Amino acid sequence: MATSIFFFVLLFTTVLSRTTPDEASRTKTLDITSSIQKTLNPFSVKTFNSFKQQENTVSSSSLLSFQLHSRVAVRGTSHKDYNSLTLARLQRDSTRAKSLQTKVDLVVQGIGKSDLKPMETEFQAEKIEGPIISGTSQGSGEYFSRIGVGHPPSQVYMVLDTGSDVNWIQCAPCADCYQQADPIFQPAASSSFSPLNCNTQQCKSLDVSECRNNTCLYEVSYGDGSYTVGDFVTESITFGGSSSVEKVAIGCGHNNEGLFVGAAGLLGLGGGTLSFPSQINATSFSYCLVDRDSDSTSTLEFNGKTSPDAVTAPLVRNSKLDTFYYLDLTGISVAGNAISVSPLAFKVNDNGDGGVIVDSGTAVTRLQTDVYNTLRDEFVKGTRHLTSTNGVALFDTCYNLKSMKSVEVPTVSFRFSNGKELPLPAKNYLIPVDSSGIFCFAFAPTSSSLSIIGNVQQQGTRVSFDLANSLIGFSPNKC
Repeated sequence: MATSIFFFVLLFTTVLSRTTPDEASRTKTLDITSSIQKTLNPFSVKTFNSFKQQENTVSSSSLLSFQLHSRVAVRGTSHKDYNSLTLARLQRDSTRAKSLQTKVDLVVQGIGKSDLKPMETEFQAEKIEGPIISGTSQGSGEYFSRIGVGHPPSQVYMVLDTGSDVNWIQCAPCADCYQQADPIFQPAASSSFSPLNCNTQQCKSLDVSECRNNTCLYEVSYGDGSYTVGDFVTESITFGGSSSVEKVAIGCGHNNEGLFVGAAGLLGLGGGTLSFPSQINATSFSYCLVDRDSDSTSTLEFNGKTSPDAVTAPLVRNSKLDTFYYLDLTGISVAGNAISVSPLAFKVNDNGDGGVIVDSGTAVTRLQTDVYNTLRDEFVKGTRHLTSTNGVALFDTCYNLKSMKSVEVPTVSFRFSNGKELPLPAKNYLIPVDSSGIFCFAFAPTSSSLSIIGNVQQQGTRVSFDLANSLIGFSPNKC
């Protein structure tokens, strides 16, 4: 009898061990209490002034490494509650997404490089016509690093942006400069400051440029009317107060306008020739986007190795547009089941239209409307046990989880052309929009052919861009 009982227990344990992993892969647990608690953080976090002294003395084990901060850690917030903060974020995010989509539209329409509008001897506070390209506008200033510019280095906060190529910083003298957290950069105080002439390859690589007295002028415009105009120069860039890279092409902006949330400028991480990774001949770079509501830090690193346990996917390039990093996404699954979508929904066509990009500046993942509707409907089928409520801003699928401490929701996973799959944590697709327990499905539809994997879905994951081997890696919990 004892032998029979032992055999039954052993058989039951064996069956359980076989079925549990599969069942677990179909659902994720969302810690509602923890998520709601984090919505209180933005109203108590330290701001940039608390980081300045400690970051100036940071020494990194990596040769090229920056510390990385969320927007709220650098700027703080003037909002009085989490709901109003969320609405402001979503408004910025819509501006950002439209800016990226506009850039693709310009490429498809065949609009290329252009010259600056003729300017007077001094920089004027006027809008200068030219192609609209992605950048800080309101939405891309979501993550920042503290960087040294010049020699001796002036420490400033810079926006990090995978959707931009041109690096730039506000410079004295200012014809029109917005308010920033640090003092305006003084070119006269830097021994490494060197203007570029009009015949240099860097000047010729600009989308919008002008030549004045054989000095190269640049302009970068954004989707909300923000812009930066000035001299195109080379400067020294310092990492963590120690290692530096010389002669990096960077815009020295004398005329800058827009909502740049206190940052001194922008570090372009795109795939074009003028981006920071391209200029330092980086074989790879990676970042881990910390929780958008915390003051914790992570790192932006160059020339490191992708973690062995990373989920990797092919990095695809668009022959018409080299700025963006396209992901070879082939499908999305909900609760382990692939949703039914056209195989062309995620592909870049011969005109440079369509495709899926990974972007640090867009918050919410955008999917073509048909794809989004199918994804949402499958997710809703698996959440019938939850109390639904009205939509919020661009979110049309929301739930009232006020009375719950945790909840099981269907797993949402990205599927790639190499057969690998990336399951997302529940907190990266069902997010709080207030502090009382309203959560929304954090995807949104777009009428554009361009799909965007946003930073909400990337949070807490080290995203690696292996440029040498054309791979994008995702390593959860590697911040």
